[in-house]
Amino acid sequence: ENFIERKLQKFFGFHEQILDSDVVLKLDNNENRENKIAEIRLLMKGEELFAKKQTKTFEESVDQAIDALKKQVEKYKERFKK
Repeated sequence: ENFIERKLQKFFGFHEQILDSDVVLKLDNNENRENKIAEIRLLMKGEELFAKKQTKTFEESVDQAIDALKKQVEKYKERFKK
């Protein structure tokens, strides 16, 4: 939990357009070792961004989901620069 809070606080510091976030961690009950799922939803002004990643650890899933959201946030910001 602290790991996720630190990651998101760092991310919030980067992007002032983020209004709220929601994180869901799930354990997929299958035989696959990559069964840790992180879903992160960001509420932006006028838009909602979402990323879902599944890996061997929750930390890695969160990292990958945040990386995916960083790309989405950059695209979001580019639309408003024009």
